[in-house]
Amino acid sequence: MRYLFLLVFLLSQSVLGQYDNILSERDRATLKDEILADRFNNLLPELMDKAGIDMWILIAREYNEDPVMRTMLPAKWLNARRRTMLVFYRDAAQGTIDKLAVARYNVGENIKSAWNKEEEPDQWKALVRLIKERNPKKIGINTSDYFGIADGLVKTDYEALIEALPPEEEAKLVSAEKLAISWIETRTAKEMELYNTLVQITHDIVAEAFSRKVITPGVTTSDDVVWWMRQKVTDLGLATWFHPTVDIQRSDEALKSHIESFSNGYKDKTIMPGDLLHCDFGITYIGLNTDCQQHAYVLQAGETQVPAFLADAFKLGNRLQDILTNNFVTGQTGNQILLKSLAEAKNEGLRPSIYTHPLGTYGHSSGPTIGMWDSQGGVPVNGDYPLYPNTVYAIELNTTVRIEPWNKDIRIMLEEAGFYGPDGFRYVNERQEAIIPIPSD
Repeated sequence: MRYLFLLVFLLSQSVLGQYDNILSERDRATLKDEILADRFNNLLPELMDKAGIDMWILIAREYNEDPVMRTMLPAKWLNARRRTMLVFYRDAAQGTIDKLAVARYNVGENIKSAWNKEEEPDQWKALVRLIKERNPKKIGINTSDYFGIADGLVKTDYEALIEALPPEEEAKLVSAEKLAISWIETRTAKEMELYNTLVQITHDIVAEAFSRKVITPGVTTSDDVVWWMRQKVTDLGLATWFHPTVDIQRSDEALKSHIESFSNGYKDKTIMPGDLLHCDFGITYIGLNTDCQQHAYVLQAGETQVPAFLADAFKLGNRLQDILTNNFVTGQTGNQILLKSLAEAKNEGLRPSIYTHPLGTYGHSSGPTIGMWDSQGGVPVNGDYPLYPNTVYAIELNTTVRIEPWNKDIRIMLEEAGFYGPDGFRYVNERQEAIIPIPSD
C-alpha cells in the first residue's frame, strides 16, 4: 500500500510539474497589485494626456461595478464597496497624478481615501469639493454609445452626479470613451511577461486534452473533453471566461454552416479514428485572458502521422494568419485591416473569414474590431477604431479548404493571442503550426 501511495504521489507531481509556473494565491495577489501600481503611476498619466482629460471620475456600487473600475480594484477587493467613487487628477505641468477614492476606505495601496464622513456626511458633496479644489478643464465619465466596456456609469449614478455638480463643473463633463478604451486595451511590459506564462498554460491544457491521457477513441466523447478542460482549469485554481467547445469534422459528414457552428454545432459525439478535432478554449489568470483554437487528428489504423492533405490544409490557415498580421499598421482601422487582408487572401485563392478581436483584461475586449463572422464587409464604429501599439488580439479566423480524399470542404479554424508593439506584430507565445496527432491505440 505504501508503494502504491508513493506511485500515485509521484504521478500527481509529474502532472502538476507541467504547470508549476502557476503562482499561489498570495503571490498572484502581490503580482496583481504590482502591475496595478505600474499602470496607475506610469501608464495612466500618459493615457490621460493623450485623451486630453485631466480628471477621470468612475462611480459604481457594490456588485454593479463599472467594467473599467473592475480592472482597477486591488487583489483583496473582489468587488466595489458600498458606493465607490474613484477620482484621477492629472497635473501635466507638475508631472503628478492624484489617485483618490471618495469612499470610506483606501482602495488598496494605490488609491487613498479622500472622504471623512464625520466631517462631510454627504458623499456627493465630498466629491464636488475634490473637483473644485483641483479645478480640472475636462472631467471624463464613462459613457459610450458603442463600446460597452466604456459605458459603465449607470443611469442612477449619472443622474445623482448631475444633480450634485454646480453648473460650471457640469459643463466640463465629457465622455471618457477613448481614455477608457486605452486603459483597457494597453498592455505594459510587466503584463506581457505574465501573458507569456498565461498563453503557455493555455497551450499546455489544450495539448493534454488532445492526447491519449484524456481521449480514448471509440469511448471518449467531445463533451467529455470539454468537461475535462473545465475541471482541469478548476483543479489548477484558475478560471475560464467562457465554456469551452470541442467539435468534430469527418470525412462522411457535410461541413456545418457558420451559424450552426457558432450556435448549436457542438453536439456530444464519440471521438473516432479519422476525426479532425477542433477546440475553442480560454482561461483567466491575474486579470488577463486567453482565447485559443487548435486542431488535432485521431490517427487511423496504420497511420503514423497526420495525412498530408490535412497538413497542407492547415498550412493555409497559417498563411491566412500571416496575411492578416502583416497588415497590422499603427493608425489603420479594424475595417481597413480586415478588407485589405480579405482581398489579399482571396487573391491567393483562399476562402477566408476573419473575426479578430481585442484581448486582455476582458476576453472580448475594447479596441479595434477586425471583422465578425457575420460581418465580413466591416463593422460600423467598433471596426473604425484604429490600431495602437502595446495591444493584444485574439487572431481569430478560418479558411475553407476542399479536401479531395474526403470529397468535401473542411474549415481550418485558428485563434491565438498576438501582441502588436513598437516593433510590429508577434505571437505572445508562438502559435500552432501543425495538427496535433492522437494515436488511436
